[in-house]
Amino acid sequence: MKYKVLQWLGFIAILVVGIIHFLLAPDEYKEAHYMGFLFGANFLAAFIAAVGILRGATWAWVLGLLIATGSLIGYMLSRTTGMPGMEVEDWFTPSGLVAMAVEDIFILLAFLRAWRITGKRDGQPSMPV
Repeated sequence: MKYKVLQWLGFIAILVVGIIHFLLAPDEYKEAHYMGFLFGANFLAAFIAAVGILRGATWAWVLGLLIATGSLIGYMLSRTTGMPGMEVEDWFTPSGLVAMAVEDIFILLAFLRAWRITGKRDGQPSMPV
């Protein structure tokens, strides 16, 4: 996969993760204030990561990986043990399934990028960081 395509796909994926959380923040805030703030922070961090990814920054991919992984863990916790002050939620909400899919895609893209940078094939130099 060409680096620019990977970069754009990563940008889009982490931005979509942030936008989904931004759109859900008001409802989460009504249920538990801290969750609304966490969803807002997710959006802000995802936006920062997306801009950094467009600029080719490695730290932005790491930040995006933390956001996507943290979001997945939060989703699973909210569906199994429940979050403080909230009931256990339904696994199969459309927004949750879309968010999980996009988070998984971003994680895959981040690992593909790491592989492209560190791996050498056929005597080709590795990608610049």
